[in-house]
Amino acid sequence: MPVHLNELARLRIEGHPRGVTSVCSAHPIVLRAALRHGRQQGSTVLIEATCNQVNHLGGYTGMTPSDFASLVGKIAVEEGCPENLIVLGGDHLGPNPWRDRSAEEAMAEAEKMVAAYVEAGFRKIHLDASMGCMGEPVALDDETTAHRAARLAAVAEASAKRAGGAMPVGTEVPPPGGADHALTTIEPTAAAAALKTIEVHRRIFAEAGLGQAFERAIGLVVQPGVEFGNHNVILYDRSKIDALKSVLTDEPQFVFEAHSTDYQGTRPLTALVEDGFPILKVGPELTFVLREALYALDAIASDLLPDYGQRPLYAAMEALMLDQPGNWSRHYHGTNAEMRWLRHYSLSDRIRYYWASAEAQDAVRRLCEALRGQIVPLPLLWQHMPAAQDFADAPLDPEQVLIWRVTKSLADYHAACGVGKN
Repeated sequence: MPVHLNELARLRIEGHPRGVTSVCSAHPIVLRAALRHGRQQGSTVLIEATCNQVNHLGGYTGMTPSDFASLVGKIAVEEGCPENLIVLGGDHLGPNPWRDRSAEEAMAEAEKMVAAYVEAGFRKIHLDASMGCMGEPVALDDETTAHRAARLAAVAEASAKRAGGAMPVGTEVPPPGGADHALTTIEPTAAAAALKTIEVHRRIFAEAGLGQAFERAIGLVVQPGVEFGNHNVILYDRSKIDALKSVLTDEPQFVFEAHSTDYQGTRPLTALVEDGFPILKVGPELTFVLREALYALDAIASDLLPDYGQRPLYAAMEALMLDQPGNWSRHYHGTNAEMRWLRHYSLSDRIRYYWASAEAQDAVRRLCEALRGQIVPLPLLWQHMPAAQDFADAPLDPEQVLIWRVTKSLADYHAACGVGKN
């Protein structure tokens, strides 16, 4: 059953918490899995593109917001997913992609990006103006952040009026994207800090004539004490957020949105929804398990087909990442051997930046063509991908294996989002 975003706070207050999975990915297979799963379950399909993936200049995917919306729409039609189940969101919309420039230059680009998102039909807008630009601190104070968020909200409002419709907005507290080091603990956002963020934004939005826009805000992005690094995951510990939960009592308009819930599993995700975090963002986990399945199929093809070669997909991705190190070199550290395995298997999954390249797509295409229709013996699946044993001893459709693997992760989120379903 679909859940509307503006129902989440009310459902929590009434003691019937429900959640929505926020799929933060631009990979077509991930999008297809999400839309198919949403259609099968009759559930809300919230798909968010991030400012780095998709923006008015193309982002690392080469897609503008309009391009991305068209891609989602095309796949939705192919999968028979009703339009009324789909919500498009923009994640971390702000100056982040241009923070190596002056604040004014970066904000000018951010304004163009926000307008492009809203005009393309994105209606969940996460405004993130919290990170400093050239010559500024890494994290900005609430006043500066709120003024910049209000400036972007004004653009969103004007764009929505031109395009028709209105949208909720959000703000940001912690840095996005996962950590680069092994983690031992992560402190949740302090209740006082969250309350101050709300108070400052409410005041500055009102001063800017954006009071009605602020009243439509549904969520505040905070840190509930969950995180993943390159090597490990910090699981949710609800005993640490009693003070933070009290913010929702004082501010019943809002729910919380964790900036990342990847790799948590059903039990922690369920606890997050129960505790006021009903918007569960997931991104790297979905492309991580997609890569996991692709590499398993690569190994299966190497063992099964004499002419396929020895793991050519792995070799192609290694060559590509070494040739274009910009998306991983600042994030992976250690010996050459350590950086080699991190390039492929790190939980931060920075290999996801490379799947859209021509070299990667050619290698994936060759893999799928080599295995399509092949009979894979059960022992070979047990060796490389034992959970996929149901695909044994029948003509293989590699794309369906990939969608199946992504859907297994989505199912954990779906189970958590249906807490106390009525």
